[in-house]
Amino acid sequence: MGKSSFLQDFKTFAMRGNVIDMAVGVIIGGAFGKIVSSIVADVIMPPIGLLVGGVNFTDLKLQLKPAEVVNGVEKAAVTLNYGNFLQATFDFIIIAFSIFLFIRLLAKLNRKKEEAPAPAAPPAPSKEEVLLTEIRDLLKEQNDKK
Repeated sequence: MGKSSFLQDFKTFAMRGNVIDMAVGVIIGGAFGKIVSSIVADVIMPPIGLLVGGVNFTDLKLQLKPAEVVNGVEKAAVTLNYGNFLQATFDFIIIAFSIFLFIRLLAKLNRKKEEAPAPAAPPAPSKEEVLLTEIRDLLKEQNDKK
């Protein structure tokens, strides 16, 4: 009994609307992040690199220790790759700004839905209608007693 209850609880949790919505959001967000990263790396950064003298930001690095050959084995240079950090920072800023614009658009659309006037409530019955309803109910009760 405990096992089936556990599985039933898990099924209820997993099929809850907001869990599924969140999963879809994560998947769409991952795909959206790849698109924005491509826009940043392939469309935005090349002109910026051209403007600052043909620099590719991912290639920027500070060499801390040069490459050297020790006993016939070449050891790679030790570098601080700050260009990758700059590229990731630009990616983040553009992705965050894109998501901000999207959320702002959704908020505006939701506000417009909320501002739409609610349908008018039907007018309250007049005194005559109330009186006629009472008379009808009394007559129905008398007929039911017979």
